[in-house]
Amino acid sequence: MDATEFRRRGKEMVDLIADYLENIEQRTVYPDVEPGYLRSLIPEEAPEEPDTYEDVVKDIERVIMPGVTHWHSPYFYAYFPTANSFPAMLADMLSGAIGCIGFSWAASPACTELETVMMDWLGKMLKLPEDFIAGTHGQGGGVIQGTASEATLVALLAARCRAVRMILASDPQRPETGITSKLVAYSSDQAHCSVERAGMIAGVRMKKIPTEQSDKYAVQGETLRRMIQEDKAAGLIPFYFCATLGTTPSCAFDHITELGHVSGPALYVSKIWMHIDAAYAGSSFICPEFRPLLNGIEFADSFNFNAHKWLLVNFDCSTMWVKKRSDLIGAFKMDPLYLKHDHQDVHSVCSTNPNPLIPLCLILSPTLPHPTAPSTSPYRTLSPPVPHTTSQHWQIPLGRRFRSLKMWFVFRMYGLKGLQDYIRKHVELAKEFESLVRADQRFEISADVVLGLVCFRLKGSNEVNETLLKRINNGRKIHLVPCLLSGQFVLRFALCARTTESRHIREAWQLITQLAEEVMQELPH
Repeated sequence: MDATEFRRRGKEMVDLIADYLENIEQRTVYPDVEPGYLRSLIPEEAPEEPDTYEDVVKDIERVIMPGVTHWHSPYFYAYFPTANSFPAMLADMLSGAIGCIGFSWAASPACTELETVMMDWLGKMLKLPEDFIAGTHGQGGGVIQGTASEATLVALLAARCRAVRMILASDPQRPETGITSKLVAYSSDQAHCSVERAGMIAGVRMKKIPTEQSDKYAVQGETLRRMIQEDKAAGLIPFYFCATLGTTPSCAFDHITELGHVSGPALYVSKIWMHIDAAYAGSSFICPEFRPLLNGIEFADSFNFNAHKWLLVNFDCSTMWVKKRSDLIGAFKMDPLYLKHDHQDVHSVCSTNPNPLIPLCLILSPTLPHPTAPSTSPYRTLSPPVPHTTSQHWQIPLGRRFRSLKMWFVFRMYGLKGLQDYIRKHVELAKEFESLVRADQRFEISADVVLGLVCFRLKGSNEVNETLLKRINNGRKIHLVPCLLSGQFVLRFALCARTTESRHIREAWQLITQLAEEVMQELPH
């Protein structure tokens, strides 16, 4: 394919995409296929000779579309939203064309610098404390991760590194293994499963903090304080707490102001690292009426949400901020010769480790003396801080795409007001659905409706609700997923699609009540 054909085919593909999205509600929202359906539709091996573009496009409908779950259908109410907008798609096209691997400033200056500025833009939309804004001389800053799961793991690994190095600063002779084996992290029993997985990957124990319906499934400060005290008395070292704003099951909110006071001084000269996971709800904090849900952010060491969920920026774009970027860099920095360039981060720890017996991730931040280094140690910063220029030190992978282009396009073409209006519309639709549920005495609301998620159920047994959900999803007219709250099987109705309107909500409710009537009629009297 040459440039001339690409121009023609590109316009055709844009038409195909626009037609798909304009007519998406005419498609069955959930595919009617069995596992393994696709293999029989395509050859066992790649073709020896090239196929025509026309043949490839024909196979989109024959092979791909039958197995697609249409997340952007206005009849999709499962999980949480994944963002979709035309400006973001156009930006992704440009990103693909540029095709840079922006792991450092030298690898692509625009990729690195635009990301830093876009994260500052978004941080200011959220009214984050200045500590989290890079600016030109800030100590914190933002970075785009692939998912909230990655951000949680990155924060946990950085917290582990910080805890170990702080303890070594006080007790240099203590063996590292004797420290890491005693580290303990905490999260809510309502936290996403990726938090527990992060603990597994990091090799640290992760304790779940129990929550109650009477507390709206929020972690209570006293419960966390008691667990920390018990663990310290048992000789363990509390070092990390993951708070959640907008839990996956019910969109519950931990009280981070209260919890921030608890996670203060806890061990040696360090404190517990508080990471805030607001994967879904974070986008709403750009609206003044929802910003109080983020109160207490000043106590956090890191904060993350998925702009690719609810901020019209297509996947993947998980935005993460830290108060001290040296905490991340101290955990992940590696600088082989082939990655060095003339504009390295000068605020970070030295890229050369003169003592191979001390892991680089344990090198102290520039503000603390190294236990084995003299005052002239290369671990001390000799130059004033500058904005970060090596994104590779902020993440687990080395390579990264030019994802900030999507933010730049969307923020400019929607504006803050347009993004706020979009979020408010989804919240209004959720409230409308809540009112429909409350008006039917056969149903009950299972959790507070704060944003765009409604948790509801038929009054009765779990089995009845399981049957109802199975009928709903087997019909493939709308799609929902469940959760478990206080032992009860609950249906989740999440506003997801950009094009969802009031009529779609009412059609969905009509179908749900119709199927509920059928299920109830089948119950033994």
